[in-house]
Amino acid sequence: MARKAGKQYLTAVQQVKARSYSLQEAVELVRKVKFAKFDETVEVHLRLGVDPKHADQMVRGTVVLPNGLGKSKRVLVIASGERQREAQEAGADYVGGEDMVQKIQGGWLDFDAVVATPDMMRSVGRLGKVLGPRGLMPNPKTGTVTMEVGRAVREVKAGKIEFRVDKTGIIHAPVGKVSFPSDKLAENADSLIQAVVKAKPAVAKGKYVKSATICSTMGPGVRLDVTPYNARVQ
Repeated sequence: MARKAGKQYLTAVQQVKARSYSLQEAVELVRKVKFAKFDETVEVHLRLGVDPKHADQMVRGTVVLPNGLGKSKRVLVIASGERQREAQEAGADYVGGEDMVQKIQGGWLDFDAVVATPDMMRSVGRLGKVLGPRGLMPNPKTGTVTMEVGRAVREVKAGKIEFRVDKTGIIHAPVGKVSFPSDKLAENADSLIQAVVKAKPAVAKGKYVKSATICSTMGPGVRLDVTPYNARVQ
């Protein structure tokens, strides 16, 4: 099986030319060369001209993808009182308070996103070593520590994703599934890249978006022409 997959991958690679493609061309090519039998996730990888070791060059933020991610995220809300009812009405999958904190400490991780109210963060803070490495820790900067839990839940369900530059200066983010129409995938990818461009640190000098690729889970990377995006950088 592995040998067959390798041959399929090489066949896919041969269809990708060593040049930069427009976003629409790149998305169509990613969908054309797919070979996996499952509905692969399509990801965008952006190499930025920043040094994330410096706090003032950290790039992070959120964006609501206009066409979602192809599956609804399971959202946990940790809140108290009236905010729990608000979260349930907004469609949260799991709602609770201190009981949910204890459940997670016991090993439960059956959720994709966590929203918490500020008053619960003292308790949620104990989960840092569990939620942090998984990218699930609530944060005011990403809108997941808020009193407006209903709004936060609806945004996550609608396709809100978080992006954050890693220590090598690269952002990795999902933008949909290969089963999406090309125009929907391109729209999602463009929304992500635009959000990253808007998040450019004021102190970052030189070329901001150094390179970008788009690929499916199993497929080869297709290089994007980043010229239009750098032209929009302020």
